[in-house]
Amino acid sequence: MTETKTRSIPPLDPAAAAPFYRQIYERFRGAITGGVLKPGDRIPSARALTKELGLARGTIEAAYSLLAAEGYIQARGQAGTIVTPGLKPQSRMATATPPPKIGVDATSYRPDSILPFQMGLPALDMFPRKIWARLGARCVRAMQPSDMVHPSVFGSQALRAEIAAYLQVSRGINCAPHQIFVTSGYRHTIELITHALLKAGDRVWLENPGYPPTREILGHMQIAAVPLPVDQEGLVVSEGIRLAPRARAAVVTPAHQSPLCVSLSLTRRQALLDWAARNHAWIIEDDYDGEYRYVSRPLAALKSLDRDGRVLYAGTFSKVLFPSIRLAYLVVPEAQVERFETISQALAGGSPQLTQAIVTAFITEGHFARHIQRMRKLYAERREATAAGLKSVLGKHMQIDSQPGGMHLILRLQGQQSDRRLAARIREEGLYAEALTDWTTNRDGASALLLGFTNIDSEETAENLGRRILTLMS
Repeated sequence: MTETKTRSIPPLDPAAAAPFYRQIYERFRGAITGGVLKPGDRIPSARALTKELGLARGTIEAAYSLLAAEGYIQARGQAGTIVTPGLKPQSRMATATPPPKIGVDATSYRPDSILPFQMGLPALDMFPRKIWARLGARCVRAMQPSDMVHPSVFGSQALRAEIAAYLQVSRGINCAPHQIFVTSGYRHTIELITHALLKAGDRVWLENPGYPPTREILGHMQIAAVPLPVDQEGLVVSEGIRLAPRARAAVVTPAHQSPLCVSLSLTRRQALLDWAARNHAWIIEDDYDGEYRYVSRPLAALKSLDRDGRVLYAGTFSKVLFPSIRLAYLVVPEAQVERFETISQALAGGSPQLTQAIVTAFITEGHFARHIQRMRKLYAERREATAAGLKSVLGKHMQIDSQPGGMHLILRLQGQQSDRRLAARIREEGLYAEALTDWTTNRDGASALLLGFTNIDSEETAENLGRRILTLMS
């Protein structure tokens, strides 16, 4: 195609909530499906469009990669990039089924989207994709037949060794590689633990409010959840001892309680460990974003205080790398390694060897540690900017909690506003929000919105999004 044809694509909007790469993607997709760009037409090179728009080349490449992945364009080497031959205008194409909207009663805790304020997403615009691509290409070139057989259900030995070394330095956990089991995510981790250590009818302490999928998983396993309150020092251990002293386990988020982001105090940590030791109970430590603390250095893990082998430590790469990697890990007490090996052999399928190899190289060469350091600084800045922007617009209607860390903000609603109703309206508007009452047992308690800030790039963007939320409030 000619560059004159490109000018028919609407200009980018710097004030829009959608990032530039997404705007570029949507404009090209619209031009292709609308027939403005026809099959076989040539589109500008990433270098040319970078110069024309004055953007970073990585932004253009991200948009082109998405278009190529969805089949709209094809790279032809030196011949350039063209619109995929054989595509038909949208008027003659089968209409794609839009993704279902997330309503009040259908909140997804792992949506396959990138929306403003989306929870659980790291700053995808700042991920070092070029480094990742270089490591990936190197790992593919180095593949041998031995790398193409069924992967170990425990995880690759090299990755387990790197995780053990990282945890010792960053989280104060002394463990050997054979104590680490690589899983496909938090849900897989919880399922592995329940199959190995619990049985139907057991009682388990859960934080209230707490991460809803944990309740759901335990419910499917016929394990009774005992909801316990959370205050400024974290889980109220004394309530657990009063209500269910003989419970078989407790699931906790000590670094940043999910979702209130308070830290479990040292006194409570010791009380929890003492209870577990006395009753031969288990503590499942979900350290989903412990690296992201902004008021001081990250706290040592609860597992680092474990002297009786009662703590199982669950970590994940989803929050520090990206969710689609589907890699997490579990550190089990030495005495339980054989039991977990048996259960893994029966139930686990193993994670892709190539993905594990790339992550191993990413850690070994120091990119992982540097990435976390950069993100910690970036998130502190984005949290402050997002809070300031929202407060300037919504300050009369909401109060933003002060938090030591985490990847989301808590906006307490004033008056009788329903957080579930408002969250549903926000999602219908094309933004994202979760209601705090959806995270509580029986959906009671104070109304508040949970908003992720990691992909909000400026205070101005937060203000613009805040104005959209303001129009939805009754």
